[in-house]
Amino acid sequence: MEILYEILKITLPALLVVITVWFVIKNMLRDDQDRRRQELLLQTVKTITPVKLQAYERIILFLERISPESLIMRIARPEQTAQQLHSDLISTVRSEYEHNLSQQIYMSNEAWEMVKNARGTVVRLINNVAGKLPPMATGEELSRLLIEEVMDLESEPCRAAIDFVKAELTRVMM
Repeated sequence: MEILYEILKITLPALLVVITVWFVIKNMLRDDQDRRRQELLLQTVKTITPVKLQAYERIILFLERISPESLIMRIARPEQTAQQLHSDLISTVRSEYEHNLSQQIYMSNEAWEMVKNARGTVVRLINNVAGKLPPMATGEELSRLLIEEVMDLESEPCRAAIDFVKAELTRVMM
């Protein structure tokens, strides 16, 4: 009996120490893992935020560049026919869109839909206006009629998309 008592005197405190050390080490490892996870998350945010901002900037630039007024200012030349200008306008919108297609991964689905809708509306507007003109119309006539159509719109499609993207960026950054 005395031997059992002596064994218990030694093993019970040792067992308590082992259990205590096990809990302390377990908590330290969990805390260290949490701290590393937070550091990784912070590093990811530091890396992604500038890229995300750049994507929003590029989309705003894309929308500004495909607005009918901007397109006409950049593309229209006095010697162009309406058909040539129409072709150049549509080609430019498609090219700009393809160039910025990858930016959608940084945006919400709703924002990207607004961008796609703006592009689609601009293309339809250009096609509709070009379809109203006679075959021998000049590029100046197409330009004038296109600007008039845009001015008659309740809200310019690119402007609405820009406002939506800016609002989303504000929500994301706050």
